Amino acid sequence: MSRRPHLVVVGDVVLDRDLDGSATRLAPDAPVPVVDVEQERVGPGGAGLAALMCLDEGAQVTVVAPWSDDPAGRLWRRALEAAGAEVVPLPAAGTTREKTRVMAGGQVVVRYDRGGPAHPLAGLPDGVADLIEGADVVLVACYGRGTSDHELLRPLLAARARHRPIVWDPHPSGPAPVPGATLVTPNVAEARRSCGAADSVPGDELAARLVRDWDAAGVAVTDGSQGAWFASGSGEPLHVPAGHVEGDSCGAGDRFAAAAAVALGRGRTAGEAVTGAVAAATRFVAEGGAGGYRRRTAADADPTTRAGADGGTAPAGTSASTDRTTRASAGRTPRADAAGEIATQIRESGGTLVAAGGCFDGLHAGHVQYLEAARGLGDGLVVLLNGDASVRRLKGPDRPVHPQEDRVRLLSGLACVDAVVVFDEDTPDEALGRLRPDVWAKGGDYEGTDLPEAPLVRSWGGRVVLLPYLSGRSTTALLQRLR
Repeated sequence: MSRRPHLVVVGDVVLDRDLDGSATRLAPDAPVPVVDVEQERVGPGGAGLAALMCLDEGAQVTVVAPWSDDPAGRLWRRALEAAGAEVVPLPAAGTTREKTRVMAGGQVVVRYDRGGPAHPLAGLPDGVADLIEGADVVLVACYGRGTSDHELLRPLLAARARHRPIVWDPHPSGPAPVPGATLVTPNVAEARRSCGAADSVPGDELAARLVRDWDAAGVAVTDGSQGAWFASGSGEPLHVPAGHVEGDSCGAGDRFAAAAAVALGRGRTAGEAVTGAVAAATRFVAEGGAGGYRRRTAADADPTTRAGADGGTAPAGTSASTDRTTRASAGRTPRADAAGEIATQIRESGGTLVAAGGCFDGLHAGHVQYLEAARGLGDGLVVLLNGDASVRRLKGPDRPVHPQEDRVRLLSGLACVDAVVVFDEDTPDEALGRLRPDVWAKGGDYEGTDLPEAPLVRSWGGRVVLLPYLSGRSTTALLQRLR
């Protein structure tokens, strides 16, 4: 596969406008602010925005979309071609949809839509079937305007999904993804609506349900500052936390889907693609979201070339978010013998008890990231720590490097750890049976495998969740460098 993957983006055409200004007074004829517009930025939205973001990720991009030859449509097409994308227009009826956000002081005052949308007609241009079949990845950017349900296009997408990667970014008013899609990326509201789930259903269960309901290879449910939950047809669900950032989340869903699609085009696994996509979307929000993206691209080109976004919940926080781990951990000193007390307190308060396990011999950044992510899954974290004899049987006669007393002390000093329990068996089953946590968190290097302790955890109604593995960090590699 080429180092610069070829992506075909299939979806609907939207032209986005941002009117930026200031509001210092109310209108005399109505209690509404008067916005003095100081700058206007115009550019592709919809499938066009997804295409621009794939270009930003280093891909070669072809856009297949219904296109109307009107002023807005011509501007949309010129902007994409100027950015380096190839545009294959589908025959369409109707005008180009335009979405306008009026902003004052960085805050959206009102959004209004007009025109369109352009609906695809029955025919397909020559070569579209070959494009869809030959691309490294197809990204369907659905906005519910008929393209992803096209009577000739959808069978091509369904045929491809049976044997080649396809990423489907769904829309509430659009169709279900074709069976076999490699990765479907609904936000949490779309996921709940699609499977009729209550707000209390967690993201990992939503993703697992939709894998079955949509017959998908994988589903990633994005959930704002909580990150993304990924489930596939095998193994345990993966949770990728986003961390707390402040910014505009508009357009973050497009960034997520684009980053995941390009990662798959470069040969990454679906779990790796989701992990990278969460990081990309979080950076996108931290850099100002859609507004920041338009400002950055306008600095490199004409303001009417590369811009546009559509809303949606995606993996990144906003100023209204709360860092659950920091809030819960503040002012607390963990004790090595506190597991029973912690578990009782959490259960009596109706909270969620999380357990994580490992040797933690030579504590490093990957361990800390894993434990912080585990703590974010609930209201208290107990670490089940392999004792010295257990580590020696698992790792060899020269391990552990640090005795269990030191490892307990180091783990207990982490703000995200509430208690540590040492076990001497080869598996944590006995310790898990005594603690009975609500969530058992394991590292993402177990992706695609069935954990032997999973049936035990599920026997009392617990959940098993995988967390991302921090590449390049391991105790074994650290010891080899030291030697």
